[in-house]
Amino acid sequence: MAPTEPRTVVVTGASAGVGRAVARAFAARGDRLALLARGRAGLDAAVQEARDTGARAMAVTVDLADPDAVERAAESVERALGPIDVWVNAALASVFAPFTEITPADFRRVTEVTYLGYVYGTRAALRRMLPRDRGCVVQVGSAIAYRGIPLQSAYSGAKHALQGWNEAVRCELLHQGTAVRCTMVQLPAVNTPQFDWVRSRLPWMGRPLGSVYQPEPIARAIVHAADHPGRREYRVGASTVVTLLANALAPGLFDRYLARNGYDGQQTDAPRPPDLPDNLWTPLDEHRDHGAHGRFDDEARARSGQAWADRHRAPLAAAALLLAAGAAVGARGRRRCH
Repeated sequence: MAPTEPRTVVVTGASAGVGRAVARAFAARGDRLALLARGRAGLDAAVQEARDTGARAMAVTVDLADPDAVERAAESVERALGPIDVWVNAALASVFAPFTEITPADFRRVTEVTYLGYVYGTRAALRRMLPRDRGCVVQVGSAIAYRGIPLQSAYSGAKHALQGWNEAVRCELLHQGTAVRCTMVQLPAVNTPQFDWVRSRLPWMGRPLGSVYQPEPIARAIVHAADHPGRREYRVGASTVVTLLANALAPGLFDRYLARNGYDGQQTDAPRPPDLPDNLWTPLDEHRDHGAHGRFDDEARARSGQAWADRHRAPLAAAALLLAAGAAVGARGRRRCH
């Protein structure tokens, strides 16, 4: 059941994209929000949106690759809003390029934000939650956590690392017998602004690979995961499930499929301007709010039937058992009649 009292929720990467949609979803329930990111314009707009719904909200400008800054951010949140109940790690950084064209500094930066930023955020959250024996951390993952894709080697590596590290932490929490939980939500391709501001060395503008979803069904799944953190993992989108199954059953064949389709599938037919700015080292929403959506509204799906079924799998399973039992009883009855 969803909590009946407002909670203190921290969302990283909250200025745009998935993090922005997550902030809106929690605000709609009246939770107290601490929104963390680098870009001030995006954060200020996100805070105003939350306050317009009647929720309390604060912005914290922080580089999540700095562990001391993340710790200070957590301290300021608890002073202003009270004990942290939910921490959602949703920030990301990436580079679109073949591995050999990514500089060591850029590769390290992606890893520090997309992997270590989650580590630092989770450490700050657990430091406060464990003594109180309550709270949860939601890691925003990706199908890429299981299946690396070409042109995103740094991001693929970070998401793979995140998957293994989160599993280890979850086991440790279970061993300790604490009520604090970590869970993970694996995402499909999402229509966010990242494809306009990610660092790229590709000749064409970037795009999501495969079926594209709007941030809103993603946000609903993340809020549900925060309400039900006992599950180790949630998966959003049929494409995520298919990707994981294909990779488990025929990884070599999938390698060849992505080698053939993964390059063109991540680029549009619009040339990429050579001087296009990116947000890898400097935020692009410092003076402009980019919101939650990218430029793929025309094709993005606003709902995920798979995610709905996943959230309701217990009653669906019960209904299936009842139908099966009814069918069996009916079959026995027909045999008696004959």
